[in-house]
Amino acid sequence: MNQQENNPGRMDFDLEAVLAAFLVEADEGLDAMEQSLIALESGSAEPDVLHDIFRVAHTIKGNAAALQLEPLVAFAHEVEDLLESLRNHELATTEDVISLLLAAVDEFRVLVPAAAAGSTELTARQAGLKSEIQVIVKGTGRNKAPELPQGTPSLTKTPNGAASPSGARRTLRADIERLDVILNLTGEIAIAHGRLRQMIEKLSGQQGAEILEVHRDTERLYLDLQEQVMSIRMVPVGPVFRQLGRTIRDAAHSHDKQARLEVVGEEVEIDTTVVEHLKDALLHMVRNAVDHGIETTTVREAAGKEACGVITLSASHSAGNILIEVRDDGAGLDRNRIAERARKLGLVSETDRLTDDELFSFIFEAGFSTAESVTDLSGRGVGMDVVRRKIEALRGTVRVSSKEGKGTVITIRLPLTLAILEGFSVTCGEETFVIPLEYVTECIEAPASEENNSGIVNLRDKALPYVRLRELFGLPAATVARQNIVIVNSGGLHAGIAVDGLLGSTQAVIKPLAKIFRDIPEISGSTILGDGRVGLILDVPGLIRQVAQLN
Repeated sequence: MNQQENNPGRMDFDLEAVLAAFLVEADEGLDAMEQSLIALESGSAEPDVLHDIFRVAHTIKGNAAALQLEPLVAFAHEVEDLLESLRNHELATTEDVISLLLAAVDEFRVLVPAAAAGSTELTARQAGLKSEIQVIVKGTGRNKAPELPQGTPSLTKTPNGAASPSGARRTLRADIERLDVILNLTGEIAIAHGRLRQMIEKLSGQQGAEILEVHRDTERLYLDLQEQVMSIRMVPVGPVFRQLGRTIRDAAHSHDKQARLEVVGEEVEIDTTVVEHLKDALLHMVRNAVDHGIETTTVREAAGKEACGVITLSASHSAGNILIEVRDDGAGLDRNRIAERARKLGLVSETDRLTDDELFSFIFEAGFSTAESVTDLSGRGVGMDVVRRKIEALRGTVRVSSKEGKGTVITIRLPLTLAILEGFSVTCGEETFVIPLEYVTECIEAPASEENNSGIVNLRDKALPYVRLRELFGLPAATVARQNIVIVNSGGLHAGIAVDGLLGSTQAVIKPLAKIFRDIPEISGSTILGDGRVGLILDVPGLIRQVAQLN
């Protein structure tokens, strides 16, 4: 029996659609409320920010009342009274009050979906928080019963059938899975177009030329369609960046530090799938910045710095990629401590002389940590290793630069989308492989044949390690007299990939690998070639590590 059958007095409307819209609106409102509270605490908020925060709580209460979600109404009413006391200057906006409201946001995120699913009771934590707020509000003399608005929720149905706030621009929420299907279909069209072009180009005479011209016209239309589908999937990075403000605030407070978030380039757009996978990596990095980078207030003031540390998240476009920087103005990386730890782990010998790029790259190794003790934020050597794996899973690269006493910058380069790849096609035997174009720097002729599947080539008086792709994958012997080497670069590390032939740049629609192939470090995906065969996409960071092990 559904909720509508349990409550026959309710109006006859599409309850499921309204509840879905209510959940989405509440989630967006709570994100905005959390960010506004953090801005209010840091002193960077707009003058009317309390009114905006109050409006979120009031909207949740009103919609919950219309849907007869009584526990949520009662909880929201207490939060609303607390905010009203702040608006009327009956309470001071202290750190304790902000912490209480942030705790309320956390409980709203639990209570809203629970109430929508039919829960009729507050949890012990929610009831305790509600009582705590009541005590504070009663101290101001404010103690009135909640007003329960009647009627339908403020969410109204738009002509397209989706629910949206009254007066809002007409939009339609679509499942990412549906967009994935549409994008996959455009990829299939691209493959069919390629095969058709190959067949048409074999035709001779005037008729063949005319058919080819028509095909080119349809191809232009397809490219326009593909661009529009891609644009639908693009979302600004700002909301993801802003959500980390709470993480920074809580992490700093738990370690008696002060830190705030600054965002640059929040309007920059990136594929929604990339954003979802990027969240965890950013979370690890900002927590690391608070724990290892930002100093205590006393230390910062003694160094002539502002008492409150700043962690800056910035985004920008660069050559078809997106660059994301996580910058802090803290103590910077301790070069000597990193080198000492690397030697203890056997990653480097006593006589090795490393550049900053090479040395700082060790912080991404599994089990690597320079923390003197284990805390709730770090010390177990698992955080930055997770970051590197997640970034590389997104076909991205990550680099670190740091100046002692000035801070650290982590730069992430990512493709705008995970669905389509600009690649460089190569052949080995009868197989075709695709190398992501952002890793390719140049191509040279390989030295004479060797028995080993790897070696060293002299590149402008510098030793460059390379791996022979044919031997690495156990492919049949080559029929070419001399192979070519594709020089690739990942995170400042260069290596070569020896192949039989070079086919040039191509656009590949990425297909996921079957589970049995997902753990192969040298392969990151597959694509359907123009002739209908399957081509494998090389995992360049994995190959570079493979080259390092072989040499």
